[in-house]
Amino acid sequence: MKRTMALLLSGMFTCFLQSCYGQSSPAGQNEKKSTEYSHTDTEPVNKSNKDWQKVLAPEVYEVARLKGTERPFTSEYEHSKEVGTFYCAVCGNALFKSDAKYESGCGWPSFFEPISKKSIIEAADNSYGMQRTEVMCGRCKSHLGHLFNDGPPPTGLRYCINGVVLDFEKAKTAEKTYNNRKKSNSGS
Repeated sequence: MKRTMALLLSGMFTCFLQSCYGQSSPAGQNEKKSTEYSHTDTEPVNKSNKDWQKVLAPEVYEVARLKGTERPFTSEYEHSKEVGTFYCAVCGNALFKSDAKYESGCGWPSFFEPISKKSIIEAADNSYGMQRTEVMCGRCKSHLGHLFNDGPPPTGLRYCINGVVLDFEKAKTAEKTYNNRKKSNSGS
């Protein structure tokens, strides 16, 4: 009886580990975006967590709105070398350029500087008995990750960001979108 119980518990534990360490689906794939999602709008977005929960994928909602953390080493962006721009997966706000991304080895995508001072918000985070700096989206105030002072030159900063709250647009796609907007705005 003891052996059967031990085998059953062992099997349940194994299933638990497999589900915990599986690769999550990339942010932005097969999920609908909120009506506020925009790569060009800079107006602040004020929406309740209840309303966000209706439009965000559960893993995005958990990190962005409940200040969760995705499992380390599961982000599709951790080792990405593509050239382009990283956006907030919640509202579309531009956050980081790929040339500010570097391999920190911490398990999450890391950047040494944001696109602008307005693209992010920093706040003291003293949760879990630690003193850290929380990083949030400057437009929708979604939790992105944390800021540490152990990054590379020129800033010495490491923005440790949960990949599940990032969207990425390749540089050529962004350039094409920009040029199309420019043409439509000029009337040609």
